[in-house]
Amino acid sequence: MYTVGELLRQWRHRRRLSQLDLAIAADVSARHVSLVETGKSHPSAEMILRLAEQLDVPLRERNRLLLAAGFAPRYAERPLDQKALSAAWGAIEWVLRAHEPYPALAIDRRWNIVMSNRAIDPFLAGIAPDLLVPPINMVRLGLDPRGLAPHIVNLAQVRALLHIRITRQLATAPDPELTTLYEELLAPHSGDASQPVESEVAIPMIFRFGGRELRLFSTTTTFGTPMDITLDEVAIESYYPTDAESAAYFTSPDAGRKPPAL
Repeated sequence: MYTVGELLRQWRHRRRLSQLDLAIAADVSARHVSLVETGKSHPSAEMILRLAEQLDVPLRERNRLLLAAGFAPRYAERPLDQKALSAAWGAIEWVLRAHEPYPALAIDRRWNIVMSNRAIDPFLAGIAPDLLVPPINMVRLGLDPRGLAPHIVNLAQVRALLHIRITRQLATAPDPELTTLYEELLAPHSGDASQPVESEVAIPMIFRFGGRELRLFSTTTTFGTPMDITLDEVAIESYYPTDAESAAYFTSPDAGRKPPAL
């Protein structure tokens, strides 16, 4: 089990900061940072959180730092549908519904879908039943050969984008389940990581169903200043058509009632 000083040093190294860099950002002396990391000074809970803030440590890991120092966790982790988070749940639902007729979904830190709008449903037609058993994983749904992978024209580029995002996630906050997902679906295709990626802001995805192509890009939205672990780890993926033909599919009178292949 790591001490709080060892954990803080690991986070500082991940952020590629010197002790002086961290000290200046947190408005403390470099000597104090050194004493905390070596265990020669026992930091208060407030000092731990001040250093964690400057190191951009996720809320889940801030609790771990506090526990390592003998303090109680500061951040709760509650289900989104619990009464305490009902306002946030309602806000997410509103954002997803407001994005219709275009697809949108909310995912957790492991890319499990926690909520989606109705425009997603037609894309699930023909998917292997075991991939649709909750929690549905967005990465597995997209990259598994029994999922949407056969319908994604630019699959190598999509893998490259996911490789960038998940590699960055693991560097920020290592997670065994996310590592397993990466090793299962992305590591075997490591060559795709060299695919050119023009922009991470507007992620291109080209689907082909039957003889019809749908061209979309997605954007990611997160909560700005969450104080709950669940909200800290939720992201909303919103999809937009890139051309008139793709937009026409979603705005047609029978959109949402038939698979794109029909």
